[in-house]
Amino acid sequence: MFHYITQSLWWRLWLTSIVVMTCSLTVIAGLVLFAFSHYPLQMWQLDDNKETAETVAAGLSYDDEGRPAAVTVDPQTAWLLDVASTEIMYRVLDEQGRQWLTSSQAAAEFSWDRQRPEQLAGRHRQIQFKNLSYDLYTLKTYHKNRTFYIQSVTSNAVGKLVLDLRVSLLPNIVVIAIFVAIIGFGLAFPFTIRRVLRPLKVASSAAMSITPANLTTRLNQNDIPSEIKPLIFAFNEVLKRLEKGFIAQQEFLGSAAHELQTPLTLLRGQIELQGEIQHKHLLFREIDLMARQVRQLLHLAEVSESQNYTYCEVDRATIAADVIDYLGSKAVGQQVELTLVSAPDLPKLKADKSALFILLKNLVENAINVSAPGRRVVLTVDLNAIRVRDNGCGIDPDDIPFLFDRYWRAKGAAHGGTGLGLAICREIAVAHQWRVTAHNIAGGMEFAVHF
Repeated sequence: MFHYITQSLWWRLWLTSIVVMTCSLTVIAGLVLFAFSHYPLQMWQLDDNKETAETVAAGLSYDDEGRPAAVTVDPQTAWLLDVASTEIMYRVLDEQGRQWLTSSQAAAEFSWDRQRPEQLAGRHRQIQFKNLSYDLYTLKTYHKNRTFYIQSVTSNAVGKLVLDLRVSLLPNIVVIAIFVAIIGFGLAFPFTIRRVLRPLKVASSAAMSITPANLTTRLNQNDIPSEIKPLIFAFNEVLKRLEKGFIAQQEFLGSAAHELQTPLTLLRGQIELQGEIQHKHLLFREIDLMARQVRQLLHLAEVSESQNYTYCEVDRATIAADVIDYLGSKAVGQQVELTLVSAPDLPKLKADKSALFILLKNLVENAINVSAPGRRVVLTVDLNAIRVRDNGCGIDPDDIPFLFDRYWRAKGAAHGGTGLGLAICREIAVAHQWRVTAHNIAGGMEFAVHF
């Protein structure tokens, strides 16, 4: 039960979402705790006091003799120095300890630390004045090879007030934390879904690639959510039964064709020897038709099995010429002209030579059968395709999608056929990863094998 839950889709989505939300809130809370633990009142005040000294140093101007003359600060700092003139103060000293500038009269009367400024440079020091605690910071600066010191003091009471103000902002921080957590959840969720459903995408791609040529393929069940595993298992079982049925069908076709070949040959011989049989030509026609169907069944059984193919570099133009020679007598008998048009210097084509011959033979033979006496069949060979054009009457556009189905024949077909020739062409094309098409043209029809 526990394994089923941990493998389920909802569990993965929920767990991932909670982890992302928890991590976001943990980071935010950790930052807040880090700030409180490492920057208490004294530390926050030190930073503010140091920043005041740096602001004064940045706004310090000098007279022609290189002595401090005035200080220009930003409006916020100027306002603080004016409003809290007894709580936030500064003064500018030279290296002899002489005071050149102060922030106010209160700063001039303030009891600054009596140590020499160079001893306090870059350091914070707690001092007392009128029973109040102050933080003193001394900043060392230079101008025209002369050294000056800027000292700033901030009352601890003001520092506590600033801390209280910052603590009062915590509700806003919490709101921001929740907003960040929601944003993090919203951004992580699509990626989570994509990652969790990736095994399903892989399984879908594998299922789409399964064809009669690779029925041994099975969908991988690893990392599949437990809710989907029964479906994948059932699909694999269907594939197993389909593979067995397909193998049985192919074995039956091959066995039946082999078993029928010999009796047909003997039957034809017996008829030829029997002189008293009338209308022998009709019997011979039927026997030849049956023999042709047996041969087509054998070819279909052979081309449907990928292991029956032997691929090598072949000359497509030469094979096309062999087809023309092979069907030449048939074309002469039906008074149809065969023409071969081939592009020069074509590169070799990787294919099964016998399978390509059968494919082109079936296309050209069909073209001869549908062409009227005195017409022409053109076999064109170029780099990207081989085309066969006839001068027949074409075919109903609604029937074109069924041309390559097994045993399908157009209604009212004038010539005899088995309905397997074009199915064999498609099997060969699929095995070679080619594409075979058919469409009507002016004065006939064109079949094409695209490489």
